[in-house]
Amino acid sequence: MQIGIVSTGIYLPESYITGAEIARAAGIPEMVVEEKMGIKKKSVPGPEDHTCEMGIKAARKAIEKANMDPLEIDLVIYIGEEYKEYLLWTAGIKLQEEIGAYNAWAFDTALRCGTTVMALKLARGMMLSDPNIKTVLLAGGYRNGDFIDYQNPRTRFMYNLGAGGGAILLKKGHSENLLLETEMITDGSFSEDVVVVAGGTKNPISAENLERGLYQLDVLDPQGMKDRLEKKSMANFLKVIRRSVEKSGFSERDISYVGMLHMKRSAHEFVLQQLGLGESNSIYLEDYGHIGQIDQILSLELAENAGKLKDGDVAVLVSAGIGYAWGATTIRWGKGEV
Repeated sequence: MQIGIVSTGIYLPESYITGAEIARAAGIPEMVVEEKMGIKKKSVPGPEDHTCEMGIKAARKAIEKANMDPLEIDLVIYIGEEYKEYLLWTAGIKLQEEIGAYNAWAFDTALRCGTTVMALKLARGMMLSDPNIKTVLLAGGYRNGDFIDYQNPRTRFMYNLGAGGGAILLKKGHSENLLLETEMITDGSFSEDVVVVAGGTKNPISAENLERGLYQLDVLDPQGMKDRLEKKSMANFLKVIRRSVEKSGFSERDISYVGMLHMKRSAHEFVLQQLGLGESNSIYLEDYGHIGQIDQILSLELAENAGKLKDGDVAVLVSAGIGYAWGATTIRWGKGEV
């Protein structure tokens, strides 16, 4: 049974911060931010750009693009961040209501910036196993940039965190843009390296914890994390890509496009180089920053709009999420049988 991507939707706030402004706030050279970190600018949320709300806006765009009645949707999977309008809240049900998907049921899922890729695997499996799930919407928002203190050098690799919403519509029996196999790796040795210290049961919110700035993202063992990540990260990126492609019946030589999360420029270029690909086979998100799990949807939509995808192309969406999780999903773009 074929499952295809019917449409995507992206919402980006109008407000943004430039690489030069980040450099001034952090007290580091502008060249480091723009060239090494690869941030020319990134979206920042406006007053009404709440997390779930941005997912709602992206979902409406995907539905409109597909010319679909929301009543056709059988399942809504919320792929946004846990940081949203309210604590202890199921955002997917709110999103379902706001878009008019009254015949669907909904739930939230989370794997940090690996959520979209993981949810594609989840959705495909559910659609194949349940005859009643024919159309699935994945949607959500992201604004974890709120947790970044530019004066904290331990979080420098997260200065790229931005804001936005994304959505993907999947349909059973849709013979275009076929969703194929996903490969995931998780490594719990990194599970407590990057956290917001205050707000959970270990360190409840208090005036003292707020005063100490413990409500922002921090790295508890920066050197240890760096040493461990350097030994695994790039190898795992390449492993999930190659396994996803091979499980889908292709080889890495068949890859035409890689929809990659935003990361430092050298890492982006390294992955492409190792796959025998060049700059034309991807889009570097230097004008958007890292919008968490929305990056893959954004990259796919930008590639489609730029004419980088044609019938029969093999595209791979690649993610990495703090925790640590690496994931890749293979898509056979356009029309044609696998």
